[in-house]
Amino acid sequence: MSQLRKAPEGILGFPVAPFNREGKLEEEALYENIRFLLDEGLEAVFIACGSGEFQSLSTKEYEQMVEIAVSAAGGKVPVYTGVGGNLSTALEWARISEEKGADGYLILPPYLIHGEQEGLYQYTKTIIESTDLNAIIYQRDNAVLTLEQIQRLTDLEQLVGLKDGIGDMALNISLSYTIGDRLGWLNGMPMAEVTMPAYAPIGFTSYSSAISNYIPHISRMFYEALLNGNDRLVKEIYEHVIMPINEIRKLRKGYAVSLIKAGMEIMGLHVKNTARPPIVPVEKDHCRQLENILKNAMARYPKTTAAL
Repeated sequence: MSQLRKAPEGILGFPVAPFNREGKLEEEALYENIRFLLDEGLEAVFIACGSGEFQSLSTKEYEQMVEIAVSAAGGKVPVYTGVGGNLSTALEWARISEEKGADGYLILPPYLIHGEQEGLYQYTKTIIESTDLNAIIYQRDNAVLTLEQIQRLTDLEQLVGLKDGIGDMALNISLSYTIGDRLGWLNGMPMAEVTMPAYAPIGFTSYSSAISNYIPHISRMFYEALLNGNDRLVKEIYEHVIMPINEIRKLRKGYAVSLIKAGMEIMGLHVKNTARPPIVPVEKDHCRQLENILKNAMARYPKTTAAL
């Protein structure tokens, strides 16, 4: 485990949980998914988080996924896990993450309950203090901490970053401008490429990329164009890739996860269009729409142009 107290930067890989038709975890497919992300240059692996269907995993499956991720990464990039939900489970999975050699974890919301700010602070603090691993707060759903609470948490050296999944830009500006480089700032909005032009200028230059699971070179082209001020290319990729995929993603609840698997299957990767309830697989007509988008995207932006 790396003791570097710094959040990962750049495009962050969030592997899926590949399930077969019987609903069992496909370990080989997961290993291939992670190796694919690493071969494409993604700067970190976040295993068993939202895209990895954290909410549907058993403890045994969670251990398997962490072990595979650490093995596949081989120390080349940091490996972060997802911990959250029931506090007892969160603490157990944080311990497992440390034992299996992960570098840190993303703290997901507590199960169901809408707690007061002091309660959310204590929940987050308890998890962070439970291990020596790096920790990243995930702002979303029923767990959105105020500037005051996050400032209190910065007293803990394990806290290295904050990932935003709610899109409150006034809060984000207040956080990033007040706390500054004490934390790393990550864009965790659904299909984060959509909002990156708004996030990058306030310091959120890292993001979780769903499309990197199946068209990582296009995500990289977009990222480099955005940081380098190539507005023409940013707008082109928006028009021909990002917004069309995002329109499909919005059609059904849960498509933020299952559309990734559908895209991977279309691109010939070893993942099936399956998910555990309550998430549903992508419908056939929507798969056809996605296939057409990806076919046109690959013709317009072939992989050989990714470095241009």
